[in-house]
Amino acid sequence: MSAPSTGALALTQGDPSGIGPELAIMAHAAAQADPRLPPFILLADPDLIRRRARDIGTSVDVVVCEPESATAVFPRALPVLPLTARAAGAAGRPAADDAASTVESIERAVDLTYAGAVGGVVTNPIAKEVLYRAGFAHPGHTEFLGALAEARGAEKARPVMMLWSEELAVVPVTIHISLADAPRRLTRELIVETARVVDLDLRRRFGLARPRLAVSGLNPHAGEGGTIGREEIETIAPAIADLVALGVDAKGPYPADTLFHAAARARYDAALCMTHDQALIPIKTLAFDHAVNVTLGLPFVRTSPDHGTAFDIAGKGVADPTSLIAALKLAARLARADASA
Repeated sequence: MSAPSTGALALTQGDPSGIGPELAIMAHAAAQADPRLPPFILLADPDLIRRRARDIGTSVDVVVCEPESATAVFPRALPVLPLTARAAGAAGRPAADDAASTVESIERAVDLTYAGAVGGVVTNPIAKEVLYRAGFAHPGHTEFLGALAEARGAEKARPVMMLWSEELAVVPVTIHISLADAPRRLTRELIVETARVVDLDLRRRFGLARPRLAVSGLNPHAGEGGTIGREEIETIAPAIADLVALGVDAKGPYPADTLFHAAARARYDAALCMTHDQALIPIKTLAFDHAVNVTLGLPFVRTSPDHGTAFDIAGKGVADPTSLIAALKLAARLARADASA
């Protein structure tokens, strides 16, 4: 991979029928009033962006350009890098025919980071069920980005999803699998591998000298000494011991129901949770409108707003760009850390 860039960020369009296109328009408008927002280039069908602006009753000056021009264009217009695949993008009416443009937007954003043309990737929300109908073979965004990194030469890319906010950072160890499958997929090795990626990126990109990791249990009351399950004794505690031996400041397993109140949060930098909802429920309760999805373990920066495509409100002009703006700001911060490393 080439040296990291501190130029504009690459912003993907997301599902063209969701709120991604209008969020991009709103984030660009917000940047005109707040120069602290980093410049970005939107990878999208320019006609889609113009149509969505009309849908939400606003105007946007779209300038088709290459990434190297985006920073200069950004103060006066929305820079857009056109896609090969066109997108019908009818607001609120997702279509599998538009999947090609969604995927192309992500792939080209990653390629731009490898070329050193952009500082990082910020992805608008996708709808996996729509992509699946078009033959998409990955469980989600995170896994797809890992596959793209490996295809471009990253050895054994290990993407890890972290949801981050000033109030709380959480990492689900098992992610897009059923609750019934989670105990079977939860292994000592998986916990150790996940925690090591988190520890490394919190040091490298977030500037923490010794990240403090709190590890949850799987069962109620963290197993209650084995009376409500033995995963804590047989899997989670041994993994924590392995991490401590490797120099990682990891503690637990803690009962998940007492891990997220204010006093508990003050004692760690990130919480590793055994299931998807153990991690996402607390952060979406505390920071629903400004939490950011960060993919750790990749050779490039990737962030995303912590919400979905919101087809029910797409095209109505009521979407909230706060989480996307937070994702752009965090991506710029992490890209600076990469560039100075």
